[in-house]
Amino acid sequence: MNSKQKTNTAYLVEMALLIAIILIMAFTPVGYIRTLGLEITLIVVPVAVGAVTLGPAAGAVLGGIFGVTSFIQCFGMSPFGAMLLSINPVLTFLVCVPTRILMGWLTGFLYQRFLACSLLKKISLALANLCCPLLNTLFFMGTLTAFFYQSEYVQGIASALGAKNPLVFILLFVGINGLVEAAACFVVGSAISQALKKVIKH
Repeated sequence: MNSKQKTNTAYLVEMALLIAIILIMAFTPVGYIRTLGLEITLIVVPVAVGAVTLGPAAGAVLGGIFGVTSFIQCFGMSPFGAMLLSINPVLTFLVCVPTRILMGWLTGFLYQRFLACSLLKKISLALANLCCPLLNTLFFMGTLTAFFYQSEYVQGIASALGAKNPLVFILLFVGINGLVEAAACFVVGSAISQALKKVIKH
C-alpha cells in the first residue's frame, strides 16, 4: 500500500469513527445535558476534531450529520425542539441542519487560516476548537431568534427570562450552557485533535 492509499484509508477510518461517535452521542444521554433552558450539546467535540484534522469538507459533513440528528431529536426526544417543530417544521430544519454544516466547514476553514498565520500558528488548533462551539451557538441562536422570536412560545420564554429584546434573550437563554460547550470543546477537542494530528498526517 503506497503513501497516498494509506492516507486515504486513514481519512476514511477517522471519518467513520467520528460519524459513529456523533451517532452514539446523539441518541444516548452522552451527547446532551438536559437543563431547564437550552440543551448543552457535546457533539460539537467530534465535529471540531474532524474539521481540524480532516479539513473543512469533512467538518461540513460531520456538522451536517450532527444537524440531522439534532433535527431528529425534535420528533419527541427534545421538548424544546418538539415545540419548534410544531410551530414550523421547515424553519426548524433550517435552524438545526444548515447552521451545523456551516459551523463544521467554517471551523476547518478557520483552522487553516490560523495555521497559515505566523502569529497564531502555535495556538491554531486550540483556537479552532474554541471557535466550533461558539459558531454553533451563534448560528443556532441567530436563526432561532430570526425565525421564532415572535412566536408565542419563544415570547413566553423571553418574558420569563425578563428579556426585553432579542439580544438580551440570546444572552440570557444561552447563559452558562454556551460556556460549558465552549470549555468542553476547547479542552477535550484540542487534546484529541492534537493526538490525531501526531498519529495521522494529511
